Amino acid sequence: MSARAPREPAVLGLLWLAALGVSAVGPADRLTWFMEVLPVMIALPLMAATHRGFPLTPLLYRLAFIHGLVLILGGHYTYAQVPPGFWLQELFDLARNPYDRIGHFFQGFVPAILAREILLRIGVLARGRMLIFIVVCICLAFSAFYELIEWAAAMILGQGADDFLGTQGDPWDTQWDMFMALMGAVLALALLARRHDRELADLNGIA
Repeated sequence: MSARAPREPAVLGLLWLAALGVSAVGPADRLTWFMEVLPVMIALPLMAATHRGFPLTPLLYRLAFIHGLVLILGGHYTYAQVPPGFWLQELFDLARNPYDRIGHFFQGFVPAILAREILLRIGVLARGRMLIFIVVCICLAFSAFYELIEWAAAMILGQGADDFLGTQGDPWDTQWDMFMALMGAVLALALLARRHDRELADLNGIA
């Protein structure tokens, strides 16, 4: 790892805090904002607590940071109202704001690298087809669990959960969300596995 690498997680964490602070000013809906950024609020102290005893690869820190920004932006505006989503909707002549789909794509893309890193570093699985299969299953399970959280929010909050759910009237929104997470996981493994292996070798001496 480079000399600057140990400082990078701290810098990314500070940028996360700054983004959270900005997003907390005048969000579209305060409760929706809290529910959407809660994963960032949980991940930040966890990564801070483990960065010495179990540091992650730079790739994973950077991916987590980007994913956090996606969540923070969606929390501020609500997913159905994020301005970049409207730009994409107009550009590709879509029927709805696609930002929610982007969020769920990252819900598979980033956890795939996280699951891969943990499984390899603790020695549960070796590289190969079984690792790919298990990582994809973990990402799908995580996506399904998140859909259960959304369902619970809808049951508890009723109409107040509409902004959090971001369905925009699509009856197949849950299935699309899980499909996007699946695509994210598969693409992450296909595109980043080799780079991830190099960074794991630098970090832990994994051959």
